[in-house]
Amino acid sequence: MKKFACVILAVIAAVNLTACSQEPNDEKPVIYLYPEKEEAVSVELSYDGNLTCTYPEYKNGWKVTAFPDGQLVDEKGISYNYLYWEGEKLPEYDFSQGFCIAGEDTADFLEKSLEELGLTRKEGNEFIVYWLPRMEKNPYNLISFQRESYTEHAKLRISPEPDTLLRVFMAWKPLENPVQIPAQEFSHCERKGFTVVEWGGCEVKEK
Repeated sequence: MKKFACVILAVIAAVNLTACSQEPNDEKPVIYLYPEKEEAVSVELSYDGNLTCTYPEYKNGWKVTAFPDGQLVDEKGISYNYLYWEGEKLPEYDFSQGFCIAGEDTADFLEKSLEELGLTRKEGNEFIVYWLPRMEKNPYNLISFQRESYTEHAKLRISPEPDTLLRVFMAWKPLENPVQIPAQEFSHCERKGFTVVEWGGCEVKEK
């Protein structure tokens, strides 16, 4: 079966719109597993930063029984909605394209964007509920979407291998004034077969 991998990172950049150094934390990446049938799944995260929190506890990987509705059960019989991790890392991002969004328009922008990127309503709702309180009161947010800058420092190894892998990551930085930035186009990910979905984000901070 052909495998599908989709990676979309929402990254709110520094004002100069070029690659630069920041001091972000990768906050609340969560991983959903949707097998086509009840199945034992192992997930390994190769992260070249420092993991600061995981739940369930990450012990050289996560091993769970996954169900088609997304429920996960560990070896102790405890159930989870997703796998969770946070970490500290100093990546570099390319901010040559993206979006400058007024804080008051953040909810509408995220609802529309997350749907276009391929998140379900439930996944998108959990994403927005986590991030919106920290974004909507900012005068503006500068957003840029990336690939390698995230996947190269946070690699996933999943067994059995998923047919579809969708990774959506959003880092953000508030702005006092709007800036001009060339707009990006979204790439929608079609889900087929065993699907794994990840979303997360961070606030990008300048040194």
